[in-house]
Amino acid sequence: MCYSELLEVDPNLKDEGDSDYSSSGYGTSTASLSSSVNEFIFENGRRYHAYFGVDKNVMPTDEDDAQKEQDRLDLNHEVLLQQLEGELHKAPLKEPNRILDVGTGTGIWAIDMADKYPSAEVIGIDLSPIQPGWVPPNCKFEVDDAELDWTYASDSFDFIHCRNLHQGISKWPDVLTQAYRCLKSGAYIELSEAQSICRSDDGSMKDDNACKRYFDHLVDAMQKMGRPVLADGELEQRLQKAGFTEIKTYSYKQVWGPWPKDPRMKKIGLMNLLQSETAFHAYGMAVFTRVLGMSGDEADRICKEAYAATKKKDTHMYTFQLSVLLPWEGSRYDMVAFGLLEHALQDVIS
Repeated sequence: MCYSELLEVDPNLKDEGDSDYSSSGYGTSTASLSSSVNEFIFENGRRYHAYFGVDKNVMPTDEDDAQKEQDRLDLNHEVLLQQLEGELHKAPLKEPNRILDVGTGTGIWAIDMADKYPSAEVIGIDLSPIQPGWVPPNCKFEVDDAELDWTYASDSFDFIHCRNLHQGISKWPDVLTQAYRCLKSGAYIELSEAQSICRSDDGSMKDDNACKRYFDHLVDAMQKMGRPVLADGELEQRLQKAGFTEIKTYSYKQVWGPWPKDPRMKKIGLMNLLQSETAFHAYGMAVFTRVLGMSGDEADRICKEAYAATKKKDTHMYTFQLSVLLPWEGSRYDMVAFGLLEHALQDVIS
């Protein structure tokens, strides 16, 4: 089910005297590789990947008690699980033998998939070796750059999964070319991205809202980096024009705060509120300072103000999580359509 319909606001939150969620009882804070692969740089108190290039991934990789970016990534995984009602994917997998997770991050999705499909080999690749050492025997992690030539054999994967990579990928046609080469006939590729556009259905988010300003800055920065946010329906329309008739798209509301009346959406909103304590800094600090030329103090202020805005009970905001599922039949028709897809994607990111 796609949560694109209007969400009803919980009326119990309207009767409280204070404007902050904490007054309603909701907590809003959270407490085998070479050494060269473990290279990092530190900026504005955050740790970033450096091995494949400083600007390759502008998201931090902190693991200390002060930032806990890896804990936030795991919490975001739980948010996405809730959105899919406990499922790890939308692809109708039966008995997959080989699964690839591109941009695996902490590896939590790959580990869960290895547990779900114990007879499958699950491989997770990422720029940084931040995954745990103890994993299921059918799961392994590799340090690699998805924008470089893949070393995997053609027709070797039953499922390829890419999630929340838009801030780290500039050459989507190259990545998808490699992905489709490596997919077996009858396999699936699933793409899922957070759309960085802040919205409200009831007019409670004003134009000067700090969270909206934050996302406006983020969209500007990513555009300048050559990694723009997709407009509504743009990718689906271009895929259809490219000749794909079996496209399945899904959109889910990522609500900020426990304002929905629906219990599941309320839980999602609360988890998003908890992760937003560090999420705004994680997504914003590097691009605001490196790309937009802000000072560290200015970028920090914008991130803090955005976080504060999510805690206001009278503002009902959300962003969209967009997912696209494509089957691969390995036919001549698919190869022709994919050639058109490459051009369509290049138009989107240019």
